Amino acid sequence: MRKINDIFRGVHTALITPFTSTGAVDIGSFKRLVEYQIAAGIDGLVPCGTTGESSTLTHDEHDRVIALTVEYAAGRVPVIAGTGSNATVEAIWLSQHAEQSGVDAVLLVTPYYVKPTQKGLYLHFKAVAESVSIPCIVYNIQSRSGVNLENETMLRLMDEFPNIVGVKEASGNLEQIENLVGQCREQFVVLCGDDNMTVDMIEIGGNGVVSVAANLIPRQMKEMVHNALDGNLKRAREIEDQLMPFFKACFVETNPIPIKTALAMKKWCQETFRLPMCSLACEEYYTVIREAMAGLDIPEASASIINL
Repeated sequence: MRKINDIFRGVHTALITPFTSTGAVDIGSFKRLVEYQIAAGIDGLVPCGTTGESSTLTHDEHDRVIALTVEYAAGRVPVIAGTGSNATVEAIWLSQHAEQSGVDAVLLVTPYYVKPTQKGLYLHFKAVAESVSIPCIVYNIQSRSGVNLENETMLRLMDEFPNIVGVKEASGNLEQIENLVGQCREQFVVLCGDDNMTVDMIEIGGNGVVSVAANLIPRQMKEMVHNALDGNLKRAREIEDQLMPFFKACFVETNPIPIKTALAMKKWCQETFRLPMCSLACEEYYTVIREAMAGLDIPEASASIINL
């Protein structure tokens, strides 16, 4: 039986949700993107996270995108479904549906907007973890949620609930993350939530990344991350230097606007968003993205990749 640290090790792509020009979920583009990821050797897929514009999906669309990811992945890589919410009841409902769809784990963002206390965060994740039997990965991202999940709370959740098996750390606080890594149980994964900090996190004991950039450059992300995980930090840093302009370009505006724009430039999807997400504000940002992509050996989408 594979261990948790092996199942969720490496690069897990935070998939975009492509839309048609009329705003519907673009199933054909989504299937092509999943196949592209798997063909490039990606370690896992994360539908319906921040990058997937999950907050603008209807419940039916959210459930369908997760079910389609499981169907298309067909057991070849783990699927970690984003099922978090600012309402605990909704997070439970979404997580239970994801479990029924056959996902390998759920990713639970810290509740946004409501700014819960640490006690409230504990009770929220406790309720969701107790509602499912599959692994749960907590997602700590203060910049989106307004609150930081303190290590004391995270460690309590880890100790009390065996199916809370990891955390996606996007606090940006390496000191906090290093302290957490030093106190985690052996079978507990700490995944980076920031592409530009991935090698740093692996160097202090992290297990991989949930990556935005991997939507477009999965092969390069895998090479960087697996070199770091295998102890070849020199090579990982060399690749990191090559990719850093693209990492920065992916955040010239709010994620997922830049990565979806970059994918559209390579015809992997249409440059279509759901309000309040919208296209880039100025031509300068398009130039930044084009220049960051130059020389990265990024293929254009082709229907020949799969038999649609």
